[in-house]
Order: sequence, then C-alpha cells, then structure tokens
Amino acid sequence: MLVNYAAVALGALFGVFARIFATKWMKQLWHGPFPLATFVINLSGAFALGFITAIGFSKPLALLAGTGFIGTYTTFSTLMVESFELMRRKQRVFFWIYIGGSYVFGMMAVFSGLLLGSRLN
Repeated sequence: MLVNYAAVALGALFGVFARIFATKWMKQLWHGPFPLATFVINLSGAFALGFITAIGFSKPLALLAGTGFIGTYTTFSTLMVESFELMRRKQRVFFWIYIGGSYVFGMMAVFSGLLLGSRLN
C-alpha cells in the first residue's frame, strides 16, 4: 500500500514540473488568444493516459505514470479515457451524461467560483 502512495507522489512531483515547463515553453512560442498551451497539454495527456492504459503497466508503475504524472500534468486525459471506455462498452447514455455534465456543470462551477470570488474580493 505504501508503495502505491509513494508511486503516485513521485509521479505527481514530476507531473507538476512537466506542466509548468510545458506551459512556459508553449507560451513563449504562441502569443495568440487561443489557449494553445493547455490545449496541447490536455491532448498530450489524453494520448499518454490512453497509451499507458493500453500497455497495461504493473500497478505501481501505472499509478506513478497515470495517476501521479498524467493526473498532475492534466486531468482532461482521465475524462477522455473514461468517456472512451463508456463508448467502447456501448453505454451511450452515460457517455453523453458524462461529457455533457462535465462541460456544462464544469462551466457552472467556474462561473460560481468566479462570482463568489468576486463578491468576497
């Protein structure tokens, strides 16, 4: 059990630094209005988590790479893999609820947080 926690923590440490460096690097390359850094990070994380899932790493290595590193690098990748799994299992209703709910309620949560934060500011 301790090995699993240590694997997640170590992966998270590297994931957070990868996110910081990738964001800074991309922002030096792109100055437009589209959030290219986050877009690229999210898509690369989705690809990496799909790849890690398909390979079938041992549990500690999967926790280090998937949950720790990719989970810290981006959470969008988990949303995409879980959505894909719902479609693969032909659970289309749950797929649409998950995708639609994630985006709609995610936007509502952002709006609520911004609203609350601005009122407390």
